[in-house]
Amino acid sequence: MIEKFFVEQGRKKVELDRYLFKELDKAGFTKSEIVKTPLVTRIVVNVTRPGLAIGKSGSNISQLTETIGRRFKIDNPQLEIKEITNPNLDAKAVCNKMRATIERGFAWRSVIFKTLNDIKYAGAIGIEIIVSGKITGKAGRKRKQRYFYGYVKKIGEQARLVDYAKTTAYPKVGAIGIKVRIIRPDTKFPDKVKIKDYITAYKKEHEAADAGEAKEATEAVADVAEGKEPATAETPKAAVAEEKKATEAIPSLTRGEDRVLPSEEHARKAEKHKPKADVKKKAEKPEEAKPGANAESGKEQAGKAEVAK
Repeated sequence: MIEKFFVEQGRKKVELDRYLFKELDKAGFTKSEIVKTPLVTRIVVNVTRPGLAIGKSGSNISQLTETIGRRFKIDNPQLEIKEITNPNLDAKAVCNKMRATIERGFAWRSVIFKTLNDIKYAGAIGIEIIVSGKITGKAGRKRKQRYFYGYVKKIGEQARLVDYAKTTAYPKVGAIGIKVRIIRPDTKFPDKVKIKDYITAYKKEHEAADAGEAKEATEAVADVAEGKEPATAETPKAAVAEEKKATEAIPSLTRGEDRVLPSEEHARKAEKHKPKADVKKKAEKPEEAKPGANAESGKEQAGKAEVAK
């Protein structure tokens, strides 16, 4: 069955990692990757100190290659040593370093604080270190302590982006378990959006457009100063024809001619074609004089006569 094949491949990978960890512990082994090609099987080994892994004149790596091919039945194995550029951002390297320091007799609390600061100054987004076991001495009970910094994802699909490793230290007091989670600075979560990046890109785009317009303006000024005609964009023939039709439709507004707008001209034509109704004009009747008004006019005439006398 095909499931057995994948299970067997996974078992071989775990056994290979355990063997390499045992042989390259002093070199700072963290993990291995198997890349199969038609000719050889390339095994990439990540270490913090590649000199110790290679050995004098490559003696160590050649011996490891022969042993791996014979023990794990790998055809044409080829070991490739890869150095870890920043060990403080590798969870497995940090675990191994803490384990070695605690086993040498250093206080676990000082080791944790120093490691936390080293990872923080290396640029990590989030850190979590958990120690559990005999951390209070021989007489004390085992307990757990957690130290963290920044932002750490622990559940969901995004937790796969977190570098996680664990190991066990064996000092004289008793076993101490160590778990380390590190989020590297180049890790990008889909739910984290930086608005500043979009603003910076928007400003750069507009600055480039303004610079292009300023360049065109300076070139036009230079052409005018030299007596050349400034370069203008050629308009298509279709646009010219449409503009000509529009100008012909609008009546001329030159001096000496009637300035008639198209709307007024249409209104006049509508009035001319409007049917006239046959309506006879009625004779206007003179308004009848009111009696009160005649009396008032007589009084006014009498008053004027008295003033004249």
